[in-house]
Formats: sequence, C-alpha cells, structure tokens
Amino acid sequence: MIHQYKLGGYNIVLDICSGAVHAVDELAYDSIALYESESREAVLSAMGEKYPELPAAEIESCYDQITALRDEGQLFTPDTFAPMAGRFKEKSAGVIKALCLHVAHTCNLNCSYCFASQGKYHGERAIMSFEVGKRALDFLIEHSGKRRNLEVDFFGGEPLMNFQVVKDLVAYARGREKEAGKNFRFTLTTNGMLIDDEVIDFCNREMSNVVLSLDGRKEVHDRFRVDYAGNGSWERIVPKFQKLVEARGGKNYYMRGTFTHANPDFVQDIRQMLELGFTELSMEPVVCAPDDPSALTPADIEIVKQQYEELAELMRQRDREGRPFTFYHYMIDLSGGPCIYKRISGCGSGTEYMAVTPWGDLYPCHQFVGEERFKLGDIWNGLNNPQVQGEFAACNVYAKPECADCWAKLYCSGGCAANAYHATGAITGVYEAGCELFRKRMECAIMLAVSRAAEGR
Repeated sequence: MIHQYKLGGYNIVLDICSGAVHAVDELAYDSIALYESESREAVLSAMGEKYPELPAAEIESCYDQITALRDEGQLFTPDTFAPMAGRFKEKSAGVIKALCLHVAHTCNLNCSYCFASQGKYHGERAIMSFEVGKRALDFLIEHSGKRRNLEVDFFGGEPLMNFQVVKDLVAYARGREKEAGKNFRFTLTTNGMLIDDEVIDFCNREMSNVVLSLDGRKEVHDRFRVDYAGNGSWERIVPKFQKLVEARGGKNYYMRGTFTHANPDFVQDIRQMLELGFTELSMEPVVCAPDDPSALTPADIEIVKQQYEELAELMRQRDREGRPFTFYHYMIDLSGGPCIYKRISGCGSGTEYMAVTPWGDLYPCHQFVGEERFKLGDIWNGLNNPQVQGEFAACNVYAKPECADCWAKLYCSGGCAANAYHATGAITGVYEAGCELFRKRMECAIMLAVSRAAEGR
C-alpha cells in the first residue's frame, strides 16, 4: 500500500508497510500513481504524453528506479503484519510497565469540557491515601516482570491537591528502586493553580516530565478553565508556569491545551504560548459528547485541518529563524520510529498500562475510570476481569475492519480505544472525526520531517 500527497512544495510518497518515505519529482510522482495498475509500456506512453519535453530515456530510467525500489522493499511492500497482530501482546501478557495514579478525584477548577467531570469521574470526590498509593507501586513492581524502567503518572483531578502523598510516594519508590532492580520515571499533570516554589523544586528534581494545562489565548483559556466562582485562571497560572519552565533548565515539559468549537483556529493559541516563552507544546481536540456545546462540528474539522497545515508552515519558518519549537503530534522519526509492536498494538491500555483510582480499583486507562464495565480488578486482589482484559489484548489495528485500507493504520495503531468506545460503544470501533484529523496531522508531520531533512535540520 502506498499513499501519495502534495504539501509544502513536496511530492511525498509513503510506502506504508516498509515505512519508507520518498520525496520525488513530478515525473516519479505520476509514474508511481500508475505503476501497479498499468503495464510498463502504458506508463511510459502516458508519461511521454504528459512530459513531452523529457527525453524517453529519462522517463524509462525513472520507471526502472521505481522497479528497483519495489524490489528493495521500499515501494509497494506487501502487508505481512496481520498474522503477528494477535501474538505481540501475548508475549508480554501479565507484564505491566506503567500506572496512572489518580491521587485526587477532585479539582480546584471547574472546566466545562472536562471529560473527568471536574475530577470526580462520575463518582464521589476523593483523594488517594499513602497506603493505597504505596500498594499501587508495589503492585507495579510485582507485575513488571523483567522490565527495568517503570512509568508512573500522577493524575487527577488536580494531583497537587494531594501533594504530600505525591511526595511520599516518590520517596517510597526511590527507596525501593535498588533492591527491586527498577528505575521509576514520574510525570505530573497540573492545572498550575497550586504551583509554588516547593512544587517547582520537587518537580524539577523528581519528575521526568511535567504536563501543564494551558489553552493558549487568555480569552479562550478563561472561557472554560474557571474556578468554582466562575473566574478565569489564566493570569494566576501563567507566571507560575513560566517560573517552573525556566527553573527546569531544559528538562522535559509540555504545555498541553485543548481546542474546542470555540477555538478551532488553535494556531493562534500556539502563537500565544510561544510569545509567553513556551516551546514544548501540544494542543488536543476536545473529548466530549457530540451534542456538547464544546464539540467540534464538521465545519470546525475543516478549519482544524487547515490549521495543521498552517502550524507546519509556522514550524518551518521558526526552524529557519533558529527559533524551533516542538509540537507533540508532529514528533516523528523518519530514520527509526516506533517498532512494529507499537505500530500494530498501540498504547497498551488495559494490558501494559492501567489507571488506579483513589481507592485502588484498576481500569484500562484514565479515560475509562468510572465505567464499571471496564473495571479490571484492584491493587489488593489483582486482576479479575479476564473478559475485558482479553478485549484489550485483542484490540489492535487489524481487529478493526474499517482500518484495513487506511494508509495511516501503522501510524495510529488503530487509534485510541477510549475515543472509539465513547464514539461507537466499542473499543474496536472507529472514531471517524478523530481519524480524519489524525491523517491530516500525519501528512503535515511527515512533510515537516522531509523539509527538515532536505534543509539539513
């Protein structure tokens, strides 16, 4: 399978199953489009008519180069991965590498678009005790097999509303690393309201990554991210974020924003973040019911697709000016990239990765918390819902018939199981609007990578 498109002044041809990316001239682009469906003679004839100024020998040479790429496994590579799809997760069955600890099912903001019901996850407000968190870390060590590197995300709600427990759990994990033969990497996601010097020092010492919630422009951010009195939070958090990022000294962080029906022109929010001095950025589509006022409309989707192109051009411009920045969804490595396991199987939710509630229940990921059908067990008694875990183990890109002919299937790995479930009622369903946006993002990301390679960046 191949995918061809033109963007940013490049003619790009993707060979889906090998992962090869080709930037070609017009003759090669048009010849490749006919190569599989037409004979050699028919292709040469068609190209001769379209490019009468080119010598016949050049057209023939182009065709032969395409054939050579095919023979080398860089064009028209057959899909041989389907038989492997079910086996990859079997090899790592029972091995957990990451937990999302919901240390606070409560929040000091009242964001209307919050998928977690302002941190309550459709239940009661609660915070995780040290004993529950300690048992969760022990559970992770016990079920991590031979894996050395373990990931723990402190999540909410707002995890800094339970900051002492976060500190105590990190100290406990550090105390167990050597004897357990493990290395913990921690991430904390925060809305910024409770950041102070102690939080900054702690995060910059212990957190491998910090995710900071900012929706960009003040008027956009303050429309949704308000406190319980209805007051916007932008002016209170931005100086704290700036101080934290400056103090991190180059360590990983992300400014993570959400775009909704109110701001499909999200590149303006990216520009605002850049003006504030932030360079590690992410803007995600809102996750909500289709009838929610925040939901993206079909017209919004078209705007967003154009915004992704504008964003890629902004990144190229800033590269040339020596002021590059990172956009999470445009991070792609053309020389390596994810292994075939990840390309087929996805994020590992429900198998390698799970979320832990304040009272120790286990769910496939943070977006399934509160959905009782998906409860996998708990950290005290282990996993006891083999049917649901089996569903997640069997969930891969080849389990979705709608993905069969999609050129992006080995880039998205079948997409987000939670988005599929909320859109279709099944984790093996397809969230069509999300697919449309993902394909556009990938086209832009690949074009940007091609441009950087061509310009030696």
